[in-house]
Amino acid sequence: MALVIPIVTLPNQQLQVQLAGQGCNINIYQTSYGLFLDLYSNGVLIVAGVLCKNLTLLVRNAYLGFTGDIGFLDTQGTSDPDYTGLGSRFQLLYLTSSDLAPGQV
Repeated sequence: MALVIPIVTLPNQQLQVQLAGQGCNINIYQTSYGLFLDLYSNGVLIVAGVLCKNLTLLVRNAYLGFTGDIGFLDTQGTSDPDYTGLGSRFQLLYLTSSDLAPGQV
């Protein structure tokens, strides 16, 4: 079952959360080109400057050293996220390895 990571309606935010025993730092920032995300796990950069799209996994590769994956869900349609709906319309989800299809982990 996916876990909702709490975020707020701000154009730029940093949060710390534990995900499957991984100490994660997440930076979310809005630009004129879209919403972007950086993910650090246990102090190691996993992905940086990833464009956030609806229903699109952001890590996608197990060789990067992150267990599971994260992505955004539009709860009211199929739009890509922007900061005005973060935490309400647009939810940031953590998916465990068992949530992902074989080959996605």
